[in-house]
Amino acid sequence: MKAVISKFLRQLNLLHTADKVRFFLAKSKNTTRNKDFQSKHKDFIFPPEYLMYESFQLNYESYYSSGKAAANFLFDTFRKYNEEENPKILDWGCGPARIVRHISEKSQKGNVFATDYNAETIAWNKKNIQGVEFNLNPLEAVLPYDDSFFDFIYGISIFTHLSEKLHFEWKNELTRVLKSDGILLLSLQGDLFKTILTESEIQTYNSGNIVVRGNVKEGHRTYSAFHPEKFVRELFSDFTVVEHIPSYENNGKPEQDIWVLKKH
Repeated sequence: MKAVISKFLRQLNLLHTADKVRFFLAKSKNTTRNKDFQSKHKDFIFPPEYLMYESFQLNYESYYSSGKAAANFLFDTFRKYNEEENPKILDWGCGPARIVRHISEKSQKGNVFATDYNAETIAWNKKNIQGVEFNLNPLEAVLPYDDSFFDFIYGISIFTHLSEKLHFEWKNELTRVLKSDGILLLSLQGDLFKTILTESEIQTYNSGNIVVRGNVKEGHRTYSAFHPEKFVRELFSDFTVVEHIPSYENNGKPEQDIWVLKKH
């Protein structure tokens, strides 16, 4: 039923309006608990509410704890496959620094960079987050870095908001700036997310083809792509898949697939 409603709202160009309504509902729901959490973490600077909601969810405690946990997981995963002493690390699609602010703490000898296409987000990050070099990138696949620059690139739920065309273009750009033997870690909407697809979308997905729900601003949280394993392996056929963690349920909600890829 949710898939049908979503398709209906998308066709009527009402999905962004519906998402704004969800934002205000989330704001009302979390106001008291967020104030309480902020009072206990006075030195921790939280981003503006809509920037946080657009990239994650409007819950201060979750933003803080999940960001720290994700940073630990990402850096530890990188270290399993790469021992570079002074790594250059890129958070591709960093949003309001939920994860990368903690990555800079984990990688004290490394150089940490982050990009996003949202100018307001990057401006806030530059003003409030230390130890990270932030850059604004366009939606198009262009990054302001030299060839073979990074040892580790991660993108958490970024391809999930791009068209099929930009999947190929961004894959090529990420490959360009990643060193040989560098690690690329991505989270994608895999098999478990079929539960929110329509019947026709499931047929497309089961055929090994990407499913893209557009008709809204590309890159926004309401623009959504779903990734069957066949599509991912073909897209990154010139990489070695060193690890694939399929999607799973966490407190009743699906977590995205994790793909860990090594450049040849």
